[in-house]
Amino acid sequence: MTARTLRAQLSEREGRWRLYVVLPGQSSEPWPEFTFGAQVPTFTDRVNALSVLGFEPLPDAPWEWIEDSEDPDDPDDPASPVVLIASTDVRSWSGAGS
Repeated sequence: MTARTLRAQLSEREGRWRLYVVLPGQSSEPWPEFTFGAQVPTFTDRVNALSVLGFEPLPDAPWEWIEDSEDPDDPDDPASPVVLIASTDVRSWSGAGS
C-alpha cells in the first residue's frame, strides 16, 4: 500500500514558526503540528519535526515559499503586513506506527 501525498506548511504567527500537515477532510481533529521558536527553522529542523509528526518529505520535493497578506479581509492591500508560508509534499513516514 502506498502512502498518499499530503502537504506540509510552515508559517509564522505571533513570533513563533509552526509546521503542520494538512489533512484534507479532517475537520473534527487538529492537524499534526510542531511549534518552533522565533528563528526560521532550518531544512534539518523541518525534516526532524516532520519525523516527530510521523511524516517525511517526498524525495527531491522542494520547499516552496509564497508571500500572503496578513489581512484576509483585504488581501490586495499593499500596506498589509506580509506572511511567509513555505510548503512541501510529504508522506507518512515508513517507520511510523500509524
